[in-house]
Amino acid sequence: MKRVSIFLDSSALIAGVISENGAAHVLLQLGETGDVSLKISEFVFNETTRSIGRKSPENLENIQKEIEKARIVILQDPSHEEIQANLYLMEDPDDVPILLAAIKAKVDYLATHDRKHFLADPKVAENAGIKIGTPGDVLAWIRENLSSQ
Repeated sequence: MKRVSIFLDSSALIAGVISENGAAHVLLQLGETGDVSLKISEFVFNETTRSIGRKSPENLENIQKEIEKARIVILQDPSHEEIQANLYLMEDPDDVPILLAAIKAKVDYLATHDRKHFLADPKVAENAGIKIGTPGDVLAWIRENLSSQ
């Protein structure tokens, strides 16, 4: 099996940094061992640091450490023009930059905990042409693909 490429949105990255239990943290560990390739965008990085700074400032310094440890690649954000041209991809225009960055990165899976904007609407994944699910869904998919090898 080729190395799996996963895009983390801020909800998945925050969950992985703050909690040492759970699927999001396991994804970070798989990135650390090099078993998966993890990617985020500049937008996700900034959103994550803002959110952790507000909700859990004691974990702020852990973000950069976890990104380095898990070998997370930070990708350039899509341009304003690209975002405007792709607003049809989903209802929430604020999340289009995240979805578009994942599409452009040609990842296998976008990991998120955002039910309202990503998980509850199957058309988002259909429009994007990539799999979208929770970190737990991603781990189940990885296991499934490993067992079918």
